[in-house]
Amino acid sequence: MYQKLREAIYHVAELEGSRLNGEVEMDESYFGGRRKGKRGRGAAGKNVVFGLLERDGKVYTRVVEHVSKEELMAVIQKKTRKGSVYYTDTFRSYNSLKRLGKHHRLNHGKAFAHGGKNHINGIEGFWSFAKHILYNYRGVSKYHFPMYLKEVEYRFNHRDDNLFKLFMSIYFGYVSP
Repeated sequence: MYQKLREAIYHVAELEGSRLNGEVEMDESYFGGRRKGKRGRGAAGKNVVFGLLERDGKVYTRVVEHVSKEELMAVIQKKTRKGSVYYTDTFRSYNSLKRLGKHHRLNHGKAFAHGGKNHINGIEGFWSFAKHILYNYRGVSKYHFPMYLKEVEYRFNHRDDNLFKLFMSIYFGYVSP
């Protein structure tokens, strides 16, 4: 039953995900894997997730195979409006963002925030939230991981709503008033 609910949430989250605009933070993160060791981009056996967060708004996540410029830019063009203000780290796959809108970079080697609006703390906070929720499952297969991730995304985007009623309406299609 839970798996069917996650499948339904996955499809609802994809359908309700409108284009993000305004100030958009983006970052990639790595989930799972059997072996401890290398962290970040060099880690083997991890699920690579790319995320977009509209400040004071919604988040959109996508499991990606690679963090190549082509793959990330395709997601960015599909899920954000041209003319947005983009906040990223200095990863080279984001170099061509300036053609879509204003692009601010944050060098994590020097600081995690430069004061003011130049930070990606929102999406980093979402990664922490997602890893905290997913840790409770004590391991999710690569096959099922996108559905679990969309569940976390849906919970985050509807954090001010009654999730029980939303889940009931997704699963059964009807909720009593």
